[in-house]
Amino acid sequence: MTATQDVKKDPPPRIRHIDEMEWETIRWPGETGKMLFHPTPEEPTVPNAGLLRLDPGSHHPWHRHDFAQVWYILEGEFTIGGKRCGPGTMLCHGDPHAEEELRTETGGLIVIVQYPGPSTGGRPIYDKRFNMSQRIEVARERTDV
Repeated sequence: MTATQDVKKDPPPRIRHIDEMEWETIRWPGETGKMLFHPTPEEPTVPNAGLLRLDPGSHHPWHRHDFAQVWYILEGEFTIGGKRCGPGTMLCHGDPHAEEELRTETGGLIVIVQYPGPSTGGRPIYDKRFNMSQRIEVARERTDV
């Protein structure tokens, strides 16, 4: 069997378009998202991958995660951990990591991919984080995962 024959057995890519779903409520004030791919009980290692939309004045506090993630800023200006970040900025958070405080006066759009931590094994959380029916107040939100 050749390498080409082996590749033909591999599953095809999953293809989703941003217009296939509605914006969902995310746990932080002023943030909504479209996670086009996310973990499920049947496929727990699929990453959270999609877009975050932040309204002007949005913010989230310092918090920790055991999984890893990459962000790419498409639109808007953000202050992340005291540093100004705009379109074309990419952030890579290893595992575990502390996510610095984020604030935006302009609002914006960020591509986000969260994936299982290579060293911790921590998995990204979709359910009740990216698809909330109602936010809870930030002071009551867990900041350690």
